[in-house]
Amino acid sequence: MAGFPLGFAQPLVLLGLLSLPVLWWLLRLVPPRPRQQRLGPEKLLLDILPKEETPARTPWWLTLLRLTLAALLIIAAAGPLWNPPLATSQASAPLALLIDDGWGAAATWDTRVRTAEDLIARAETDGRGVAIIPLSDVGRDISLETPGAAKVRLRQIKPKPHTVERTEILPAIARFVTAAPSVEVLWLSDGVDVARTSEFVGELGKLLTGKPVTVVEGGVAPAHALTAADNAAGSLVVKVLRAGVRDNDAGMVRALDPKGLPLGEAPFVFRGNERETEAAFDLPVEIRNDIARLEVSGERSAGVVQLLDKRWRRRSIGVITGSTADTAQPLLASTYYLSRALNPFADVRLAERGSPAQAVQQFVAQNVPMMILADVGNVAGEAREKLAKWIDDGGVLVRFAGPRLAASDDDLIPVKLRRGGRTLGGSLSWEQPQQLAAFARESPFNGMAVPTDVTVTRQVLAEPDSGLTERTWATLADGTPLVTAARRGKGVIVLFHVTADTRWSDLPLSGAFVDMLKRVVALAGSTANAEKIDAQAVRETIAPNRVLDGFGAFTPPPSTARPVPAGYSFRATADHPPGFYGPPEGLLAVNTLAPTDRLNPIDYAPLSARMEAYRLGEPKDLRGPLFLAALALLVIDALVVFWLAGGLHRIVPRRRMATGAVLFAAALGATLIASHALAQGTPPAQAAPPNPAAEDFAQKVTTDTRLAYIVTGDAEVDNVSKVGLQGLTLFLAQRTALEAGEPVGLDPARDELSFFPLIYWPIVPNAPRPTQDALTRIDAYMKQGGTVLFDTRDAVMAPPGPGGENRSPGMLALRDILASLDIPELEPVPRDHVLTKTFFLLKDFPGRFSQGQLWVEAIAPPNDDEPERPARGGDGVSSILITSNDLAGAWAQRNDGQPMLPMVPGEPRQREFAFRAGVNIVMYTLTGNYKADQVHIPALLERLGQ
Repeated sequence: MAGFPLGFAQPLVLLGLLSLPVLWWLLRLVPPRPRQQRLGPEKLLLDILPKEETPARTPWWLTLLRLTLAALLIIAAAGPLWNPPLATSQASAPLALLIDDGWGAAATWDTRVRTAEDLIARAETDGRGVAIIPLSDVGRDISLETPGAAKVRLRQIKPKPHTVERTEILPAIARFVTAAPSVEVLWLSDGVDVARTSEFVGELGKLLTGKPVTVVEGGVAPAHALTAADNAAGSLVVKVLRAGVRDNDAGMVRALDPKGLPLGEAPFVFRGNERETEAAFDLPVEIRNDIARLEVSGERSAGVVQLLDKRWRRRSIGVITGSTADTAQPLLASTYYLSRALNPFADVRLAERGSPAQAVQQFVAQNVPMMILADVGNVAGEAREKLAKWIDDGGVLVRFAGPRLAASDDDLIPVKLRRGGRTLGGSLSWEQPQQLAAFARESPFNGMAVPTDVTVTRQVLAEPDSGLTERTWATLADGTPLVTAARRGKGVIVLFHVTADTRWSDLPLSGAFVDMLKRVVALAGSTANAEKIDAQAVRETIAPNRVLDGFGAFTPPPSTARPVPAGYSFRATADHPPGFYGPPEGLLAVNTLAPTDRLNPIDYAPLSARMEAYRLGEPKDLRGPLFLAALALLVIDALVVFWLAGGLHRIVPRRRMATGAVLFAAALGATLIASHALAQGTPPAQAAPPNPAAEDFAQKVTTDTRLAYIVTGDAEVDNVSKVGLQGLTLFLAQRTALEAGEPVGLDPARDELSFFPLIYWPIVPNAPRPTQDALTRIDAYMKQGGTVLFDTRDAVMAPPGPGGENRSPGMLALRDILASLDIPELEPVPRDHVLTKTFFLLKDFPGRFSQGQLWVEAIAPPNDDEPERPARGGDGVSSILITSNDLAGAWAQRNDGQPMLPMVPGEPRQREFAFRAGVNIVMYTLTGNYKADQVHIPALLERLGQ
């Protein structure tokens, strides 16, 4: 039932409800059994005269009770299911599953996968072929698979971090539908329309005309998204979007710094049918400038992540004017227009009273990232030297033309100027005021709408040269430059060839003026700004640094990720996944959605599809509760009939009727309570309260495979253990495919041990003996498949005596520990043991010392009739390894990469072989005895040849 979580296994049985009116009529027609009553003879004499008799009828409430009983039996026979699994409309046609696998599906991905698995399982029962069609997979043809293969393929699909262009897969769907004309289509939709989805639905409706189509949407929380972050004057504001509508839709947006540490939270609330709201962070500007990531708490999706780079920082801008009339006409001054344009996204600092040179020195001392000089001529002397150095160090200087600049010879400009400029009606005049031309593709202003209401009546002209085109950002309709720029050192010089007020143009009155300044300000404070300021540099690309997966987590860039052009500001695509691009000192953020994107619900009308909702819980069979309720009503009906027929009068005297009524009510209540208890089942035992510390520990250590060591309480020994395992972890990453996580120190009495395949335990003779609880946990860990490597670290101090016995303090302490454990028989590692061949071919297992032996669980010797084998692996991995060679001491390295401890006796390559021994031990604990099987391949092939 669409929109209601109730279904029936045999819905046709519900037609029996149509018989209820007939049953009502029959119950009203048949009178109840006559009631017998004893009367005295005198009563008969008083009633000699005959009276008109009317047959009695069944009371209406008893009739209603029996009808309810019949209805419950009919409904129970129909097999009612609460939260039934999705059903297809056909049982024989092939099934095609269209799966939305964009970022909009990530937050509820498990629910979608579970729904698809249920559909595939039903198709397997019906013997139907299945086609899995991820809408992002446009590079492969669609074909039917067996349900088993479809399950495998389903598990391989992961949500993409970008918006999926659904229209691109239409040709593949058209070819598939032509090849399988009887297919039934079921679309697992995310309900998010960002771009061109209506076109996709319309074309899909034409392709699937006459075919059964089901759309699954709803039943889960609507997808949210973040976009258009704006670091405004008072707060940082980000837009929160949603496609679907639900009640009480609210949440929190978290702000994180580049290291992932939280900086603040901001709430958001959707009211009514709103699909857009805002979350505002009221934080100091210094903290806001440190924000690198915004995300919706409790939701895992690339769409709910907004990455911020240096372009979003609120920068301080110093404004200097060469005019002397600012105080007389403040609302007409260039400082007024610049302040109004810059205030929404920057902190404007106006120069104090004084000369432009003094103002320059003031702002250089304040280390502002950007300065604007409005009609300032020459800056000379010490101020000019400081200004030039400030630009070379990465400052952005923006200059606006005016009478003073037109008459000056200042060289702090991007192009060489003609003296005097060009005016309407002058020698270099226009017949009409000039409008702006379209922005070039290589310009930082590319993508901006060209204002049609902006005209220019005067400008300063640039002298033509070979590099003028590359340094031009904006031109007038006649091709003369309006904005030019050039790099200087690490900084940028930008020149607007008109004034910052309305004397030469009405550009300051338009919205384009604000947008142009905003893009210029984005260069300020970025060490990469010198790479973006001319046409050649704009064509340069930036390689991905780290990108987001569909769930919003950072991952290394995939092989398919391509570099983005410098200054990229569009939404992420399959070629340009969301994430950070460029070097760490000049990261460029690419987000899942562009600032102008909005989410809309999908209109499925062109499909003429059956609508279903996702199921969140497991199906519940309601037949048991309904049959029990019917049984309770049947008991009540029998008791009522017995009472109406006078049965109670014959059994119970009148004086006991009141007591009987009470007992009847009690019995009825007990029946109903028992029915309810049986329907609900025995309540589960209350779960143990959660342990947040244990959950945090488990979550931390299970993200990667990790090695572990026992914390002994001796700071020096524990440090060597930690650093040694770090060195082994690094060696594993360099020489093998294993990239293990940071080693973990364990307290066996407190920490869970089962997460680690190998635990290194350095024996400290004077350390307290572990508690019995800790030893019990160690024993359980070893019994469940874990391996403990005990290292007494004293091979050079107490070599084995006669018979191999070692009575060093470390060995005696180890024996005291092992006395409480169930330890198997041990033996030195045989020459043919699989440990000698798991990765490197080894004869012994040295550490800092080479005199000791490595002991393992003994393996049964081979039979005499058994052919000789290269390696013996045993039936499993040894749960205990014992050495005295101080392995961690050999693995330990200082921060500069040099060994922490010397080797004894220091033979050539002893440390290298110690690392190799560690690799073999780790590989042995992870892979078991598979190597023993692999080295037998030549013998097996020889037998097959015979």
